[in-house]
Amino acid sequence: MRGSSRILLVTAAALVVATTLAGCVPAEPRYEYAPHHTPAPATALAPLRGTIVPAGSLNRPSLCAKVDNHQEARPQYGLNSTDIVFEQFVEGGLTRYVACWDSNVPDQVGPVRSIRPMDPDIISPFGGIVAYSGGQYRFVEMMRDTVVYNAIDGQSDTEETIYRTDDKDAPHNVGVAANQIISQHLDLAPPQQVFAFSSSVATSTPVRDGVPQSTINVTFSDERYPSWTYDPATQVYLRSQEGAPDLDDAGAQIQSTNVIVMMVQLDWQYSPVPRTIMIDSGEAWVSSGGKTVHATWSKASREAPILFVDDRGLIIRIAPGNTWIEMPPAASGSVTFVGAAG
Repeated sequence: MRGSSRILLVTAAALVVATTLAGCVPAEPRYEYAPHHTPAPATALAPLRGTIVPAGSLNRPSLCAKVDNHQEARPQYGLNSTDIVFEQFVEGGLTRYVACWDSNVPDQVGPVRSIRPMDPDIISPFGGIVAYSGGQYRFVEMMRDTVVYNAIDGQSDTEETIYRTDDKDAPHNVGVAANQIISQHLDLAPPQQVFAFSSSVATSTPVRDGVPQSTINVTFSDERYPSWTYDPATQVYLRSQEGAPDLDDAGAQIQSTNVIVMMVQLDWQYSPVPRTIMIDSGEAWVSSGGKTVHATWSKASREAPILFVDDRGLIIRIAPGNTWIEMPPAASGSVTFVGAAG
């Protein structure tokens, strides 16, 4: 009996030890596989266009140029690649452009002409570079007395970047090698954002709060009366001048996502050259997506961007894309709107 008891006790003890050891054996490892994930590329907002671009792709200065709008200068170079264009009233009832490139810079822009007394106030918010053919000494000195680098025809550093073209007659034939001139000044800072942008055409202030309008007719004088017609298929406005389609150097009609009309006052102290008064405020209309909202514009200082607010005092957000700003004189110019966009 005692021998049997020992055998039972040993067997029970062995089972306890075996069970204990079994509990000490590590479990099979479990591997959890995370799904494959590629981080989204870093992006940034194009400061003058409001579109999404790869981060770091626009770490360069912008280029503005004083572009000729005489009949002999048309079609101009690179206007459909601009981020922003200002059309301004000059002597003789004509107009010229301040055109700015940042997001999509073509190899050649122009033709450029001489600077005017309002240009320092228009261009200073962008910083960067301004290219022009020259001008009255006092106007050139005004432009040089800004934060903007002045690239002027005839300077020693523009011998290769500002030149005479073969396809137009003087003085309407001064071209600018845009990418080359920017590459020479990469030490200059990129431009600041100058407008409030929406995320899409549909969410822009004009589309959300505006009145449908299909055509914008602007009158500067009897000689200059541009118009814009909205194309619903492409969600852009198509430009005409003096009743005919306004074409670029590639033969395409000039187009813009946003069209802004600012009524401005003129200063005649430099007569016969008018100076558009930019550090001021006035009536405006902002159009995107076939709709137009009434606005007030204001500009607080030379370096400050132009601010646009609606009739409730709220900042207007324009659609991502390029913008043309028409600045007819309030005293002698006009703007009218026709019809509803389809």
